[in-house]
Amino acid sequence: GAIVRIVGLGIVIAILVTLVAVLIQWLPTSASEQMDRIAFVYWFATVICIGIFALVMAVLVYSVLTFQSPPEDESDGPSIHGHTGLEIVWTVVPAILVIAIGVISAVVLSQNGNAGTNPMTVNVFAQQFAWRFEYPDNEGIKSGELVLPVDRNITFAVESTDGIHSFWTPEMGQKQELVPSIDTSIVITPTRTGTFALVCTELCGLGHSTMRAVVRVLSQSDFDAWVKEQQAGGGKDDS
Repeated sequence: GAIVRIVGLGIVIAILVTLVAVLIQWLPTSASEQMDRIAFVYWFATVICIGIFALVMAVLVYSVLTFQSPPEDESDGPSIHGHTGLEIVWTVVPAILVIAIGVISAVVLSQNGNAGTNPMTVNVFAQQFAWRFEYPDNEGIKSGELVLPVDRNITFAVESTDGIHSFWTPEMGQKQELVPSIDTSIVITPTRTGTFALVCTELCGLGHSTMRAVVRVLSQSDFDAWVKEQQAGGGKDDS
């Protein structure tokens, strides 16, 4: 009957949309615990959206193919006064889904903002059009590149000296606006070593597109060696 056809159409549409969702890499490969959680929320919402889209499109396609009028028929269609049960369902179910997304997002937001009991602190200074980093936990060494130890909770205390900037490394997920005279922070826990790019995502002037910095995530032993090298060299990063 009609329900079987609608379900069949829905399954076909869901499969096609799912292929688009999973075969294209929409997100960068995660390099932090926070990005893992963000990706979970993304896919949780995506699954819900695929289900709703498939259902709506299945009903729409079925209705267009089944109830279309002949070209010469210009009469009014039958008067329909609604279906109370159906209206309750399509009000309550979306409300539950939206609440679920909101609750999960709130939990992830709380977890991503938790730096734990002994985080490492890095001070981030942004100005047109460059980044500067200081390490108060390591005798205040300064660097023009961001070097981090893997598997360590890190709190970034961010500050802008001029306009509004935005701190973001795509693989690490977290993003934070830097506003003059407002102290803000963000927590990131790198989960894999490698070299990444820190970019400003707030249009901050003519040199905005060049406002980037190298991010290097090292093993703890390599990071300790880098710290000693910087301390011996007066805190200047010549790399």
